[in-house]
Amino acid sequence: MTEDLYKYKVGDQIPPVEICPSTIQLFQFSAVTWNTHRIHYDRDWADVEGYPGVLVHSHLHAANILRPLTKGEMLRDWHVASVSYRVIRPAAAGDVLTATAEITAVGSDGNSIEVLLRELNASGEVCCEGSAQIERRS
Repeated sequence: MTEDLYKYKVGDQIPPVEICPSTIQLFQFSAVTWNTHRIHYDRDWADVEGYPGVLVHSHLHAANILRPLTKGEMLRDWHVASVSYRVIRPAAAGDVLTATAEITAVGSDGNSIEVLLRELNASGEVCCEGSAQIERRS
């Protein structure tokens, strides 16, 4: 057993991460994922479809909600075993988004943790919500 076996407790908040996607980042994400939907890189087209700007991709929302786990030192001793998410509302380039993570369950042996993941816009509305199961590295 390691000293930090029970370091994490239900209700613990992992430090949040602020994200502000740019039009360049969204264009690059479209290119690397071969996503040709113009709402992600063409401002004029996004306007035609009634959006406030080029939109954050659903898979980028998913990557964003994982940032609190991947940014710090937590995953040095842990790995993400599974993730699920759903996008609730769109976000556009220039929006200030905050990714949060809260521990919702800790396995009785201390080797697995469930985390509630959220991405909030500047108004505090949830843009993306999900959960992750993380496990201690062997």
